[in-house]
Amino acid sequence: MRRVFVGFVILASLSVMLLAGAVGAFARGDELAAVRAATAKFHQLSAAEDAGYGVFYVCTDQPGQGAMGQHYVNGKLVNDAILDPAHPEAVIYEPQADGSSKLVGVEWVVFQDKWDADNAAPPKLFGRPLTLVPAPNRYGIPSFYQIHAWIWKHNPGGEFSDWNPTVSCRNAPN
Repeated sequence: MRRVFVGFVILASLSVMLLAGAVGAFARGDELAAVRAATAKFHQLSAAEDAGYGVFYVCTDQPGQGAMGQHYVNGKLVNDAILDPAHPEAVIYEPQADGSSKLVGVEWVVFQDKWDADNAAPPKLFGRPLTLVPAPNRYGIPSFYQIHAWIWKHNPGGEFSDWNPTVSCRNAPN
């Protein structure tokens, strides 16, 4: 009888752990669904530009890892210390052979000095810490925290990875 009871306790514990994991994944999925809904209008690059997003840097790639694509950044959002899932600081496009741009992801960015001035811990979104990109960096800007979400193009490396091996800059203008 004791063996049956111990087995039941183990089974119940595993069930609770699986349920907790499923609830966490569901909650993250709901958050990303809300981000998709909030950014769906940006499939048209002109809509992103009308909303204050402008081209930033060059189409970013990393040999052997993939690309981030061409970032369009909203300066007003970058210059505040707010991380709002529905308002990413950057929308990311993959240049297409016909000269158009395809929306592939989004990125949240906050400057380290602004964030650290009001917060004791580094920022998190979707239960994940943002990555610190220290200065000096390839972008020539101050140190910043960032996280990508590949919500419009699958990333085999993970939906929050920096580089997406299925994204390319080969069609970017020179």
